[in-house]
Amino acid sequence: MHIVQQQVCFGGRQIRYQHRSHVLNCDMQFSVFLPPQAESEPVPAVYWLSGLTCNDENFSSKAGAQRVAAELGLALIIPDTSPRGEGVADDANAAYDLGLGAGFYVNATQAPWNTHYHMYDYVLNELPALVEAELPLTDKRAISGHSMGGHGALVLALRNQAHFTSVSAFAPISNPSDCPWGHKALTAYLGDNRDIWAHYDASLLLMSKGSTLPILVDQGEADNFLTEQLKPHTLVAAAKQVNADLTLRMQPGYDHSYYFIASFIEDHLRFHAKHLG
Repeated sequence: MHIVQQQVCFGGRQIRYQHRSHVLNCDMQFSVFLPPQAESEPVPAVYWLSGLTCNDENFSSKAGAQRVAAELGLALIIPDTSPRGEGVADDANAAYDLGLGAGFYVNATQAPWNTHYHMYDYVLNELPALVEAELPLTDKRAISGHSMGGHGALVLALRNQAHFTSVSAFAPISNPSDCPWGHKALTAYLGDNRDIWAHYDASLLLMSKGSTLPILVDQGEADNFLTEQLKPHTLVAAAKQVNADLTLRMQPGYDHSYYFIASFIEDHLRFHAKHLG
């Protein structure tokens, strides 16, 4: 991997890298914040998964997370939201919710997506192996995300509970098997078999697997997507059935934007720091 861009930030470094991804079969960029503590010792990492239409730079520039991460000694690892580049499939109608910028953190099985769209394996295996080999990181990881990325964070954590210490999400797509965004993406990437969809549905995973991980979810009450697309009540219902450690905070007046994320990212980073140790 090689550095594309870097800046000093709160005594640490905000860096954008490029590398060749064998899992995604294309060149990828991702962003990293290394806190000042990383100059002298390895630090734990919080992985952040962004939502539809975003890339690795949205969170870096809009969330204001670096100040708290620098205080707590946390690295931030921020992948892109899909494979990109020449030859990578996109939606024929250039829809924002399928194709480029909309990988949904699944391993696609359907053509033409299955050549490149393996974001689940990329975030779970390839990217951590790369950054932990090349950067001053421990093997302690937490994961968080927003909207589509909140869906991805919950799915990755619930399916790989030994891999992470904690998971949090902002306005996650909680039950993609039963919402328009999820139905469209899962059909395209995985086909019509709903049993396969269940492997990428946080509410169904929580109900079937339970959770040993602490889970924090923030949801804005003024979010335009709350009722039709996000459905956090399904996640709460699943958590109650299996007695999972889930905290859902409904935030009055907040919408789906990065103003919402910036308002509560400090809480999430402190939540993860407590469990990362």
